[in-house]
Amino acid sequence: MPFFDSHCHFDFAEFNADRAALWQACNQQDITGLLMPGVTPVQWERAAQLCEQYPGLCYAAGIHPHWIEQQQWFKKNAEGFLDESTQEKIRTLICDEIAGSPTCVAVGECGLDKMIATPVALQQQLLDIHIDVANQLHKPLIVHCVRAHNELIAQLKKSRVNSGGVIHAFTGSYEIARQFVDMGFYLGVGGSITYERAQKTRAAVAKIPLEYLLLETDAPDMPLHGKQGQRNSPEYIPLVAQVLAELRGVSCADIEAAIWNNTQTLFYRQ
Repeated sequence: MPFFDSHCHFDFAEFNADRAALWQACNQQDITGLLMPGVTPVQWERAAQLCEQYPGLCYAAGIHPHWIEQQQWFKKNAEGFLDESTQEKIRTLICDEIAGSPTCVAVGECGLDKMIATPVALQQQLLDIHIDVANQLHKPLIVHCVRAHNELIAQLKKSRVNSGGVIHAFTGSYEIARQFVDMGFYLGVGGSITYERAQKTRAAVAKIPLEYLLLETDAPDMPLHGKQGQRNSPEYIPLVAQVLAELRGVSCADIEAAIWNNTQTLFYRQ
């Protein structure tokens, strides 16, 4: 079965010099699918162009909380939240993008991140907007979470996601993983499991049923063990799959088949 990288910033400038050669190398390893998450509307346009150039690529439309305050049309109200015009702008942009592009298959990435300057309350409001749009369009949601599992779980219990989604770059315990899965989410498994020190995450992905897992690189970020300081790449997806197979005590072929099926089910409703 082929591989699919469910979260790769293949449109970022780090790949400009060798993108064509790299995708060819990926195809030679049976890496035939890749999703580029959305971070800003300007970036969506670049992702859409790449989808036309390279068969197998798709993308999502979303505004990462790190970049929301940098948008030219961003405005806050007196309480420090997104004003009505900004809320409507976000909804319209995402809806129009997905309606206008067959390769735009999801909403996101969006979520909560306690390591950035954007106030968490504003991030939560932004996340709710993405959830509403995803539910309206019947599209899966790509969720970013950094040091905010408890807050995210509480919000997702209150604002239900109807068409599923993926917790990108999952790192956490089995107990946390189970809560996300019970709410209809897949877990994005990436380079973090290649580090032996990530004991809780490794234990979680070894125990959670395979039908709730996806593979990802988050390239060019999140390098695998032994490749620290290097540009991460979608061509390393088979290495992540191999580690996952070892942790679960199954063959890599079993991982490939299950993950491919999961990817198609979530993003293409097959």
